[in-house]
Amino acid sequence: MFIITLKDMPSGIFSVYNDDKERIIPLFEEEDDAVRYLLQLEESKDTPELEIIDVEPDAIILACRTQGQKYSIISSDDFIIPPDDLFT
Repeated sequence: MFIITLKDMPSGIFSVYNDDKERIIPLFEEEDDAVRYLLQLEESKDTPELEIIDVEPDAIILACRTQGQKYSIISSDDFIIPPDDLFT
């Protein structure tokens, strides 16, 4: 599984807000999907330096649950794009 983090700071996991203003961490099953999403993020001049980290699925899911953090597993059948106002 793959997550996006602040460069050289794996604890700074990238997340987005859902319609209820709750933070959601996207967990990508496929590296290509994470790369595609990261490339879209980098199109904004306000994007901080980010990187993709390969993580054990059970470990990241347990960490999210332990912290009460919502997450969404992005499968190869899913296609997501960053919101337009992500960094504004």
